[in-house]
Amino acid sequence: MINIRRGERRPMLLRRLITPWVLLLLVVPTGCATPKAPPREAEPMAAESHPPQEKTQEQNPETSPPSSVVAATVEAQVDSQNPPSTVAGSRNDTPKDALPGPEPGIEPSPPVAAPPPVDSGLSAGERFQSALEGMFVGAVVGGQAGPIGMAVGATTFLIYSAVTGKVPLQGPSGARKGRRDRDRSDPRSEESLEEELDREMKRQGSLESEIEEELKRQEDLLKQIEQEEPAQATQETNPASEGEESDVARRSATAAPEERAILDSLFTEQRIEIEKGVWDNPHKLQVLKRTLDADRDGKPEEIHYLDAATATLLRKEEDRDYNGAVDAWNRYEGGALVERKLDTDHNDKADVFELYAGGKLTRREIDRNGDQMKEVVYLYEGDSLIEEQHDTSQDGKVDFVISYQNRQRVRSEEDRDHDGVMDTWTLYSVSPTGEEVVTRIEYDKKGRGRADTFETYEQKKGKTLLVKREEDTNGDGTVDITSVYEQGKLQRREIANPSAVPL
Repeated sequence: MINIRRGERRPMLLRRLITPWVLLLLVVPTGCATPKAPPREAEPMAAESHPPQEKTQEQNPETSPPSSVVAATVEAQVDSQNPPSTVAGSRNDTPKDALPGPEPGIEPSPPVAAPPPVDSGLSAGERFQSALEGMFVGAVVGGQAGPIGMAVGATTFLIYSAVTGKVPLQGPSGARKGRRDRDRSDPRSEESLEEELDREMKRQGSLESEIEEELKRQEDLLKQIEQEEPAQATQETNPASEGEESDVARRSATAAPEERAILDSLFTEQRIEIEKGVWDNPHKLQVLKRTLDADRDGKPEEIHYLDAATATLLRKEEDRDYNGAVDAWNRYEGGALVERKLDTDHNDKADVFELYAGGKLTRREIDRNGDQMKEVVYLYEGDSLIEEQHDTSQDGKVDFVISYQNRQRVRSEEDRDHDGVMDTWTLYSVSPTGEEVVTRIEYDKKGRGRADTFETYEQKKGKTLLVKREEDTNGDGTVDITSVYEQGKLQRREIANPSAVPL
């Protein structure tokens, strides 16, 4: 550590105070030139009465106009005394000999050259950048004299740099230098770079749009499946089994509808014989037909068929909306409901088909358009839905399948091109908020019958975003290209097998 005596501090302090200002005085005059006074206008009257004479006194360089301006003034005086000749044939034609010549003692001045083009100078932004850089330099130089010197130096250099566009001790500012460098750059390379960036941005924009469209398409498809139900389903005995319920109710296996207790005295009974095959029965049946016509209009509300020997219920037909037409057909085995058919669109044809076992629904099929083909099938196990199958193209082939576990959607399969082969597989998980979200989608884009493109998704701020895409371009079961995304934007691409990547 160096110790400084008290007597030595004052000279050091003075040197620290004087040094930045000496540097400033050395730097500032080099960039700032004293502006010249504008030339005085020539007085024609004085020039005519007093011919030019040689001056005996030395002119003041600050007040005397430049020689080029004097020559221009003298030439203007001569031109004013010698007007140009007019065009031949005009009323003011004058012979050349009659024109006055130049006065004796005055030599004609050479023609004045055109002024060079004026530079437009720095823009406001470039001056601001120069002033900012000058302020920093002034603060560093003046900082040797303490805080006051730093403030004074920063202010002085800021004003100097803003006026001249130059930074002391540094030369042209970064703004002017950057502009000069940009002017020297190759425009072709910039154009090619911009074109490449534009192409990449368009490609990424197209990819993002495809991802958004795919997610939206799947959501719309699921909503369509939930909403396309028979609109005129009757909500009477067991509304949960009419058509398709809400999404939550549909995922639970409904119980078989309970039989209403009706007094036997309200029925009319007769013994009939059912021919072979009418009820898909292998032989003739002897049954008791009991009819309930409570309003006595000749159109029964219920008809029960019982085994004549055991009085066990075999079949039941119902008019649930009391319009005079049967719209429900139930089949029983051992007195328990095993099959139910419903006419929900009132065309006298069943469009909902249900199977029961152990008092629980096990299968439900729905004909949505009345063509006697089932477009939707729900499969149940225990008390929960495990799978639903859809024919979205209504061509008799299942093209969309959803699988469930614990009443939560976990997987879906789809035949997007409707060629009879599944080509898209989607995996789901449950978010912390309890919502089912997409976590992975696999595609068969080459039509090989197995997935070759794999996309991984994550939930961020309530949005499903793509984070990784893997591609097997040659179909050998190994990933060749891996693309990594952040906030849905492509960040980098890793190529494991360059030979499998098309140029």
